[in-house]
Amino acid sequence: MELNQITFTLNGVERSLSVGELYGQLKPNETLIQTLRERFGLTGAKLSCNEGACGCCTVLVDGAAVPSCSILTADVDGKSVTTIEGLLDEKGNLDPLQQAFIDHYAFQCGYCTPGIIMAAKALLLKNPHPTREEIGEALAGNYCRCISQYHVFDAIEAVAQEGGAQA
Repeated sequence: MELNQITFTLNGVERSLSVGELYGQLKPNETLIQTLRERFGLTGAKLSCNEGACGCCTVLVDGAAVPSCSILTADVDGKSVTTIEGLLDEKGNLDPLQQAFIDHYAFQCGYCTPGIIMAAKALLLKNPHPTREEIGEALAGNYCRCISQYHVFDAIEAVAQEGGAQA
């Protein structure tokens, strides 16, 4: 019996999972958020709407912001996935974007914050010096009920002024 397998890079570490219906195998219909939270214990991405509409589960797939509740884990085969946990450097220091969110009080309850940071990270990787309008467009898929978005914009602009986000 041949086992199908997927391999992807998760926060800089290569991961392989066998695909099938047996206990412990990756089910073909398992979403990336399920895999991240349940198999790898990465709970930064939050499951909220489960329809890809709120942005709470946003992660980077090959540098692009993706709602992890609406992509199958099998679809990341051969790709690179970065979660909020993967933004720490090798010494455990926060990414400049994470630090800017703290410095600018850019969150209240914090539930949506990881998704917003990951969407902003994708923007800054693509465009290190976005305008306020471009920031708004990049965050259009992220929903925050606490309405701290003005602080979010300030935090992202502060990082952009300091040279953007490094890969």
